[in-house]
Amino acid sequence: MMESRYTLYQKALCGLTAGAIGASVGSPADLALIRMQADATLPEAQKRHFKNAFHALSRIVIDEGVLALCKGAGPTVVRAMALNMGMLASYDQSIELFKDNLGFGEAATVIGASTISGFFAAACSLPFDYVKTQIQKMQPDAEGKLPYSGSLDCALKTLKSGGPFKFYTGFPVYCVRIAPHVMMTWIFLNQIQKLEKSVGL
Repeated sequence: MMESRYTLYQKALCGLTAGAIGASVGSPADLALIRMQADATLPEAQKRHFKNAFHALSRIVIDEGVLALCKGAGPTVVRAMALNMGMLASYDQSIELFKDNLGFGEAATVIGASTISGFFAAACSLPFDYVKTQIQKMQPDAEGKLPYSGSLDCALKTLKSGGPFKFYTGFPVYCVRIAPHVMMTWIFLNQIQKLEKSVGL
């Protein structure tokens, strides 16, 4: 396990920055994914019948313009920033807690820290994921009016209609989706670092 030389604030800042960069690049693909998932739930008359992600992206550009690829980019970036911040900062802090304060062995430390990291990644990102998904899958009504004017409008309407816990709808399922990914990332990273060290890298 690598020793951390950074404060919690610096770890959080690194997570925020990495999340913002990655999500900015991947936002169009995320939009295509959301649209394809939503398409399956629509009535037959409203379905777009996307064949694959590339077809979805091309249809979005043709029907809505190139700038439509950025639809939901703001919430996507914020969600990734929150996820990475929760994931990275909590992992490093948990490593220090288990290893230095509680004296856990390496395997127990990595597994324990990975579990905590997965939970915090899900808890920090779900509210933003909820808003992002609502924005990306919304469709105009019969009069051509969209249900939300933007991310802030969506968040405020959600808060007004369902309270703060509305943003955590489906948290157990979301946690089961996010946490194993985060845990395996850290466990494999730890093994890769050990392998690199063993061969002198």
